[in-house]
Amino acid sequence: MAFVVSSGRLAVTGAGVTPTFAAMPFPAASWEYETIWRTQPQVRTVIGFLARNLAQIGIHTFRRISDTDRERLRDHPLAQLLAAPMPGMTTYRFVERMVSDYALYDNWYGIKLRHEGRLRILPVPPTLIYPHGGNWIAPEYYETAGGRDFAVDEVVHIHGYAPETLTHGSSPIEALRDLLLESTEASKQRSAMWRGGARMTGVLKRPMEAPDWSAKEKARFREMWRTFASGGGAEGGTPILEDGMEYVPVGFNPEQAQYIEARKLTREEVSAAYFIPPPLIGILDHATYSNIKEQHAHLYQDTLGPWMAMLQQEIVAQVLPDLPGDNSDVYCEFNIAEKMRGSFEEQAAAASTATGGPWMTRNEQRARFNLPAVAGGDELITPMNVTAGGLASPRDTAPEPGALPKARGLALVKSGRPSELGTIATERDALETSLVRWTERAAGKLLAAAGAKAEGMPDLLELWAAGHDDRLAQLQVLLADHGYRLAQVGAWEVLSVWNPEAEGWSADVMLAWILAAAETHAEQHEEAGRKAVARVQDEGGEGWREALTAAGASWGTAAAVRAVTASTELRSFGGYDAAGASGLTRKVWVTGGKNPRPSHKAQNGERVGLDDVFSNGLRWPGDGRGEAKELANCHCTLDYAKEG
Repeated sequence: MAFVVSSGRLAVTGAGVTPTFAAMPFPAASWEYETIWRTQPQVRTVIGFLARNLAQIGIHTFRRISDTDRERLRDHPLAQLLAAPMPGMTTYRFVERMVSDYALYDNWYGIKLRHEGRLRILPVPPTLIYPHGGNWIAPEYYETAGGRDFAVDEVVHIHGYAPETLTHGSSPIEALRDLLLESTEASKQRSAMWRGGARMTGVLKRPMEAPDWSAKEKARFREMWRTFASGGGAEGGTPILEDGMEYVPVGFNPEQAQYIEARKLTREEVSAAYFIPPPLIGILDHATYSNIKEQHAHLYQDTLGPWMAMLQQEIVAQVLPDLPGDNSDVYCEFNIAEKMRGSFEEQAAAASTATGGPWMTRNEQRARFNLPAVAGGDELITPMNVTAGGLASPRDTAPEPGALPKARGLALVKSGRPSELGTIATERDALETSLVRWTERAAGKLLAAAGAKAEGMPDLLELWAAGHDDRLAQLQVLLADHGYRLAQVGAWEVLSVWNPEAEGWSADVMLAWILAAAETHAEQHEEAGRKAVARVQDEGGEGWREALTAAGASWGTAAAVRAVTASTELRSFGGYDAAGASGLTRKVWVTGGKNPRPSHKAQNGERVGLDDVFSNGLRWPGDGRGEAKELANCHCTLDYAKEG
């Protein structure tokens, strides 16, 4: 392998600027691309967006040990080359140049140099180097603007697709040429308009019946109008139109010309040519917080993903073979994981779930806020209800959810002492009132939507399905908000007796389970409403409106039962969670309510281990794992003991 040997002065490569080089066939268009980049803000914005986002990611070097293992290489020659491609050049500037050249020209060139015993890569602007000779498969050599030739193996050439050859790419700018030309002409017209005082062009119309002017009068008016026009309407004052004259505009005004819309269209077309979502480059017409967040993920997966895969593979194919040492199974990779990890809150939730408990020490967290370490701050603090041999994670006790519900926008009450919470009766009544009122409103909306249709019964299930997602989200928020309070009330019933200082217990640990329980109850209540509507749909008939009203009323009754059932479950779980944190080992079933079920009445006083189930298969009253006949409207509770 031949290399250009450099003492550090870049002039020895011969890649100097020679104006006559622009007359060569292929680079001639390249000089136009450079002008376009300098003068077209939309092109510069899009290419700069790509280059800056890729340059900030960074490239790491690895060795593949196996399909499931890899080793980070920090001292490998490839890692050293990417960290300092040239003396004084950072990885950021190297990648920025590489991406910018490729995006603008569909070609990137780098000359291999041997500098101080190490391989270096000198980026060369595509206007200063040209693949020469050879055939459509490969060039014979590369010629530079300084007249020096380089062998094919002395040049790193990354290029895109061109229909007619394998030796160079075809710039996306070619596909945008007409659109950019139109934008340029519109800009020129706009500049001319402002130079003319932002006035529209027009003609003066004089009535036919107006008296004739003498040569002196014509000269006077002409001079007055010329003074007004040449001053842009500012220095020439206000013209006086005589004898009923009228000014008739000719041409487009700024609104008709749609300058803003045209500029926005140009940016959209340029972004589309580079596969970039418009909101990410400032086109916010249809942007929302949620879709911008999704498009941010789309950016690093679908927009920049192909770029990263291409650059990684080209570096390995064209650069790695020239490096000394063991290069087997060595590859480089953009550090995309750093950009896709999400917010700290999302990372913390995922880490807590994966590890089954707290995962940061106090000193690690203090360091994030630039605070000094404290004595004893290097040990993890683990609540007693999340310990080895007990629950792997509080989420393990969730009532079989498919996935935790999203609680964005959920304003949960802060965890507090008993004085800051209501009694179990008041909290249960609050949930019942809220859930029944919500159900009545939802039933009323469905009835109103059905009544707004033409005569005859509409497709009620279709109307129901249209509001399904919104109802489910609202139900989850309502149930989680009340559920967090109910669980804390149940917990303090135990803590106040066995662990008044709540040592080793945290209300926040229950939150994941409560969110999952809220999702389950929301789905069950939604399904109860759907079944009631389905019965009306199946029965049909002229009295469907009355039947639908009755179905809404029955759904409201079911809401009251659902509130009691959920309250019992949440209260029971809160007490169970607090019992585990307080070192209690036994639980006792206490039958409650005016008319308890025979099975519940029979097991009154039954004792089992804290993590065992009772004879009816439940872990606690209202346990979501049980059958509906064992749960609905249950008022039973639990007592606890340390042993025996």
